[in-house]
Amino acid sequence: MARVLALDFGKVRTGIAVTDEFQIIASGLTTVNTKELIPFLKDYIAKEQVELFVVGEPKQMDATASESEVLIIPFLKQLNNAIPNIPVVRVDERFTSKMAFQTMIDSGLSKKQRKNKALVDEISATLILQSYLSSK
Repeated sequence: MARVLALDFGKVRTGIAVTDEFQIIASGLTTVNTKELIPFLKDYIAKEQVELFVVGEPKQMDATASESEVLIIPFLKQLNNAIPNIPVVRVDERFTSKMAFQTMIDSGLSKKQRKNKALVDEISATLILQSYLSSK
């Protein structure tokens, strides 16, 4: 079986999470500069089998698309052009940043560690991936 890779896409940096080969466990992988995201993904899939990309879908409370969606749509087109053989599924990402921050508190991380936005993005990607896995 191949892995599923999730992205918490952001204008500056993108959190990335991945499953194990059996698609049971979602784990944070890293956070990369969004400008370097496509080359990172190409390099990753050259080393690991990935069958699906899960990309967070930011929504407002009324379920309409958030302003960030304007940035994600061009990225999705780039991704499809660069890696056309791996499909993309979108997952509602409402509250993932707040849940990630709460996870950091619950884990006993210090205030300084909780200010690490890259870690918040990575945890958010993990939550997006876990949401996808739970819905399967």
